[in-house]
Parts: sequence; structure tokens; C-alpha cells
Amino acid sequence: METRKISISLHENESYIRKRCENCDDILIRPMRLGEGHKADCLMVYIEVAVSNMMLDDSAIGKMINHFWEIPEEKIREFIRRNSLGIADVKELSSMEEVFGAILSGNAVFFLDGYDKAMKISSKGYPGLAVSEVKTEKVLRGSKEGFCDSVKTNAALVRKRIRDTRLKVEQSSIGVRSNTVVQLLYVEDLVHEELLTAVKERLESFAVDGILDSGMLEQLTEEAWYSPFPQFQTTERPDRAAQELLNGKAVLLCDNSPVALVVPGAFNSFMESSEDWYNRFEMASFLRVLRYLAMAVATLLPGLYLAVIRFHTQILPANLILSFAQAREGVPFSSVVELVFLELSFELIREAGVRIPGALGNAIGIVGGLIIGQAAVEANLVSPVVVIIVALTALGSLAIPNEEFASAFRLLKYAFLFLGGFLGIFGIVLGLYLTMAHLAGLLSFGVPYLVPFVEKNSEAETGGRILRQPFRKRKFRPLYARNAQKRRLRTRPWSRKG
Repeated sequence: METRKISISLHENESYIRKRCENCDDILIRPMRLGEGHKADCLMVYIEVAVSNMMLDDSAIGKMINHFWEIPEEKIREFIRRNSLGIADVKELSSMEEVFGAILSGNAVFFLDGYDKAMKISSKGYPGLAVSEVKTEKVLRGSKEGFCDSVKTNAALVRKRIRDTRLKVEQSSIGVRSNTVVQLLYVEDLVHEELLTAVKERLESFAVDGILDSGMLEQLTEEAWYSPFPQFQTTERPDRAAQELLNGKAVLLCDNSPVALVVPGAFNSFMESSEDWYNRFEMASFLRVLRYLAMAVATLLPGLYLAVIRFHTQILPANLILSFAQAREGVPFSSVVELVFLELSFELIREAGVRIPGALGNAIGIVGGLIIGQAAVEANLVSPVVVIIVALTALGSLAIPNEEFASAFRLLKYAFLFLGGFLGIFGIVLGLYLTMAHLAGLLSFGVPYLVPFVEKNSEAETGGRILRQPFRKRKFRPLYARNAQKRRLRTRPWSRKG
């Protein structure tokens, strides 16, 4: 679309705006006459709900407009030229595209006849949820603040934690029709230039009608779009985003989305929780080991169970094999069909629990699982052992901190289930080989996905692969940061007195 300059004639500006805003009843176009004798024609354009009358009355520009009632017409333009840009909530606009960008972002725009610029008056913006407690990344220790739907509020929550001008916030609009605001955050002297260049190139590599959530942005910018493993780390916690920025990563914030995208994503980062940095290293290490065991259980347990009872019964004690056989007595289905049936039933209960609002959803999930499991056992549709296997698998997937990362293992579970059910231990080993080969070849913005497991000397730099080192020993940043800024912590000797 051709860029149109703001005319010095208010009538021309108003005609163009009314033509563009035809049938847009939510956009208010309010002509005014200011100055001594009401001779100066002015125009205020804004979206009805996004800009309140209270804002116009209480803001600095509102007070300035009220002052115009007493100023002679010839002095108003001079006053605006000299004083408008000194007001904190005002920005000068020179084209109609800038004007409509400001209006549709939830601001008011002020025009004055005889003045070929417009003034953007910042406002409270569109209605949205305020800062609230995090729902999906709960911690016992640490901040309870979570991101909200406003991209500027989210950037402010990160700025609140990194009060340094080296934290940069670059803003752009994506979406031909939605014009969604996307902000790229990074610490200037920590992040690699190659990473910033790659992120910006990906953001400019597509044109789409609209971006309504960061998930759409994530899918359009992933290189290995076919992989079930996410290449962006997602978080709803400002403190987690701030910590990753200090590690040398970059963060993408998308308007209308409470989920931030952290790049590059790495396998080890998905298995970390925010409170790993806040708890003592002994407990943090124990919980990390527990999460990795939970990941293995969530992925391999159903397949291993089938491989053992169908092909490799000799590796179990005789009493345990007889117990499994007795539990399956009377079950009309094969062990593979039995396990798939119950796994899909629990997935259905889980999905229904998410869709049902409020506390009722949790109740449905718990009660539905108990009732269906017990009824299926009593009806001899499944064996009690399979109910235990499925329950442990579900608990294992819930223990993985990142929901999107856990979803990849929920899908892999079915692949290992069939491999173990039809090929035995050989199928499990084959599945592990293919999975590790895929992960080894996966890159997230040029960084290997299996960092720090595949990097030399990464133990010293990252503070541990699985076990977390004491905080005083974590003196170096991960490899994401520039070499000149590798050192994170410097300690001084201190003496005990008294």
C-alpha cells in the first residue's frame, strides 16, 4: 500500500480517515474547535473501548488540549511544535500508515488544521487480563508472577528483573491483516550476533494474514517442522525468561499471548524448572534425576512391559510371570490391544478434563480415571497390571516441566508400545537408536539440540549436565553467551568474625 503523508488540511485528513474507517463503528472520529473564539479545527480519532474519556482528561496531552481553549488560534500550532514532543505520552506521526497503526494499537491520534503532523496519545490500550499467577509452571519457591496477554506488560515484567540498558527490546509487526506486535528481547553484550540474525531472518521469511498466538509464530519459524520435539523453549514465567536472557539466549514476546518463546531451545533446558536455581543443589539434583527417570517411564514403560510378557518372559522371576498370567486370565483382547485401549481412554479423560472449566475438570479427570479403570478391570476388559502401567506412564509425563516437550514423549510412547509389542527388546533398542539419531541431528537456530551432552568442557560452563552444581561453583555462562562474557560469577574471600 502506498504511503500517504498527512496533509496540512484537516478536511483532507478527515475525509481520508472516514473513507478508510467506513462501517467501523467502534472507531470514533471526533471533530473539535479549540482556541480563543473556537476558531482552530482539530480532530481526535480513537477506538471507543481502548481509549477512555478519563485518559484524555487526565493525561498530559489532555491537559494541554484544555489549555488550548484559552490560547489564540495563531499560537496553538507554535505551542504544539515547541512543547508536544516534550510530553511523555505523545509521539509525532508523519504518515497515515503510522496513524492507523497507532489507532489500531489502541491509542488516540490528535490532528490540528494547518499542522502536517499528527500526535499519538498513548492510552491504556485494549482490555485484557492483568498480571496473574502462573498456571502451568508452578513452583514452591520463586516469583508467582506470570505473563499476561499484553506484549508491553510482558516486556516490562522482564525489564523489572533486568534493569540494564543493555537489555534491548526490538519491536516489529507481523501479519498482513492482524499487525500483531512481536518484540525481540536480548542482552546486547551476551547474545551472539549470528543468533539475532537467524531469528530476524526467520521472522521475515513469511507473510501471513494474522498471528494470533506465539504458537503460530513458533510453527512458522521452526526449521525442523516435522519433528515432534519443540525447537523453541516456552515459558509463562518472567523470571525464567530473564534467566535465559542472562544465559545469552533471546526471547520472543507476541501480543495477545501469555507464552514467551526462548531461543535456542535445548533438551536439557526443557527438563529444568525455574526453582532449580532457587533451591539448594542437593535437592535440585535429586529432582532433576527424578524428572529424567519420569521421562524414561513415560516413554518406555508400556513398550517394555509388552516386550517382556510377549517375548522375554525368562528375564522375570517365575512368581512375577505367574502373577501377570493370572491377572490376564479372562481378558479377551491381546496385550497390545489392551494397553492401547486403556492408554487412549486415559488420553480421552485427560483431554476432557482440560476442556471442562474450573475445578469440575480436575474432578472429572480423577473420578473418571478411577471409575473407568476399576470398571474395565471388573469387566475383564483389561488386567490390573495394565492399569498400573498406564497410571505410572501418565504420572511420568506430568513430571516433565515443559508441557510442549512432554507432548513429544506422549506421542513417542505409542511408537515404543508397538515396537515393543511386535519386535520385543530389539524394537525398543531400535526405537531408542532412531530417537537419539533424530535428536543428535536436530538444531535449534544453529545450536545442537543435545547441548550440553554433546559439547566438550560443557560441565564447567553450564554447571552440570543432569546434576546441578552448587551455585558458588557456577561461575561460567553456557555456550549461548559470547566468549568475552563467559564469566557469570566472581567471588571474594570473606572472614568469619564473632
